[in-house]
Amino acid sequence: MANSIPFHVDVRTQYLPEQSRPAQGLYRFAYTIRITNSGPQAGQVIARHWWIRHDDGQTEQVRGLGVVGAQPLLKPGETFEYTSACQLRTPTGAMRGYYLCVTEEGQVFESPIAEFTLDAYARERPDAALARELSLPPGPRVLH
Repeated sequence: MANSIPFHVDVRTQYLPEQSRPAQGLYRFAYTIRITNSGPQAGQVIARHWWIRHDDGQTEQVRGLGVVGAQPLLKPGETFEYTSACQLRTPTGAMRGYYLCVTEEGQVFESPIAEFTLDAYARERPDAALARELSLPPGPRVLH
């Protein structure tokens, strides 16, 4: 696959203590991703592939179409931002992955997502609106 379309990916994470249950090994995190097309031509995000590492050594892979139900087409200079969530069995872990993308001319390329840390011990607290927006029932459900 060619990788001539530079999509730049920024990630912010937040621990969601109100939705976590440490005694049961459930730690929920929100992550906000900002994808910017810094290349010379338009590109569309078609699919995602994540590796989610728990600090107990377990790794999950998650694949799916689009991001939060969308397949955004980004023209040069445009940005798409979304927030999603995941849960870990441990208070810390990490995620990394890539987006499978295509240009308007049909050229397929991958846009890497550098590894980022999920850390329940980080000092940053989630803002209340984000925590409410991501309020999901506890359980094994993982959103990506």
